[in-house]
Amino acid sequence: MLVAFSVAPSGTGRSDGSVHDAVAAAVRIVRESGLPNRTTSMFTELEGEWDEVMRVVRDACDAVAEYGSRVSLVLKADIRPGYSGELDAKVDRLEAAIENDG
Repeated sequence: MLVAFSVAPSGTGRSDGSVHDAVAAAVRIVRESGLPNRTTSMFTELEGEWDEVMRVVRDACDAVAEYGSRVSLVLKADIRPGYSGELDAKVDRLEAAIENDG
């Protein structure tokens, strides 16, 4: 499965409203998981089996909880049994389709 998620604390007490330290803690958890992943400006994508992916998401939420009184999680999942390597393959198919249309 592929998961795109964003996790951030609220109630941090920071005057600038920044959450980059908390997000860094979450991304560190993702990267240390060993699962295929990619982080962009808005989301982190992760690929693996249901239980392992959800464990990483939970651990990332736990890490963010240390930075505030609440945690906000946005998650989108693509559950497609029997497929792997889709973190890159979906994008490759999209790029090929764009090239073929032009």
